[in-house]
Amino acid sequence: MISRRDAIRASASAAAGVVVSGVRLSNPPANGSARDSKIRFAVIGLNHGHIYGQTDAVMSGGGELVSFYATEPELIAPFQERYPQARLVRGESEILEDPSIDLVVSASIPNERAPLGIRAMQHGKDYLADKPGVTTLEQLAEVRRVQADTGRIYSILYSERLSNRAAQRAGELVKAGAIGRVVQTIGTGPHRINAPSRPEWFWDRDRFGGIICDIGSHQIDQFLFFTGSTEAEVVSSQVGNLNHADHPGFEDFGDVMLRGNGGTGYLRVDWFTPDGLGTWGDGRLTILGTDGYIELRKYIDIAGRPGDDHLFLVNQNETQYVDCSDVELPFGRLFVDDILNRTETSMSQAHCLLATELALKAQAGAVVLRQATRPLH
Repeated sequence: MISRRDAIRASASAAAGVVVSGVRLSNPPANGSARDSKIRFAVIGLNHGHIYGQTDAVMSGGGELVSFYATEPELIAPFQERYPQARLVRGESEILEDPSIDLVVSASIPNERAPLGIRAMQHGKDYLADKPGVTTLEQLAEVRRVQADTGRIYSILYSERLSNRAAQRAGELVKAGAIGRVVQTIGTGPHRINAPSRPEWFWDRDRFGGIICDIGSHQIDQFLFFTGSTEAEVVSSQVGNLNHADHPGFEDFGDVMLRGNGGTGYLRVDWFTPDGLGTWGDGRLTILGTDGYIELRKYIDIAGRPGDDHLFLVNQNETQYVDCSDVELPFGRLFVDDILNRTETSMSQAHCLLATELALKAQAGAVVLRQATRPLH
């Protein structure tokens, strides 16, 4: 049985490839140097295990990891072991004021990510945050202002699409017209709580941003991408703390209905993955088209197929299972090229921040569900 945190930590010693949130990424070279180094980058903030996937993605695209900064010894040690070439500095200013560093990568505590990204852009650097990259609409307004003023890249790694091989193949199939025109996405993001291992900030809504802002941003990114929507609105949203009364600042359930200029979407996120499942969450995405549909079972096929990255295609011609385990993940390569060429091939700035804006609006306007007070039977 695999937890999401265990899957991420296992990445440090995986022989066949790095395993990050159920996704395999190619290992960097044994000596820790980037292949054909094109940019120099640094890491600030190791508070979520996604930092390993972010770092490996940039390195796979030609980034050279130069230095990092964190204050937690229990987080520093495994990062140093994984990336011995990276120098631990005494403060973030050593990174921000180093003119040779092109990019700052961060998985700090969520409500600290946007302020850090703003400082990075003001120091002439591009920025790649873990999701959620922003936790309030006020932060988002400032991010947009500084990004426009500086012309730097403010990117968020929505890993359930950009670091997922099944999602990558689905994008190729949709682009090729395999299911006609997409009219709706239905995304679910269940997670296992693993309460004893969670840090204090995990339970504080002001620090993690709320369940829709946090894990719901993945599904909103996918809704925009697969429907091709460039404009969208939140139709309805709701959140609740249904089973964790001992943590009153927490939310364990949320769902959202969306309407865009390319289609509609529904998402549900929760912290109710049972211990009987063999991984941290049965993340799914259904993409409905006018001529068929695609279903992704990203991290497990409960019907019994081994591994992850499962895709099912049904259209007018066939019903097909597609094993996506060998699909290339191009984000790192495209992102590094965007930094070098000032392009938007990995993800447009408008898309990146629209996904965040919708998550923040859905979070802010959500109806709060009451905790159940009576048994079901």
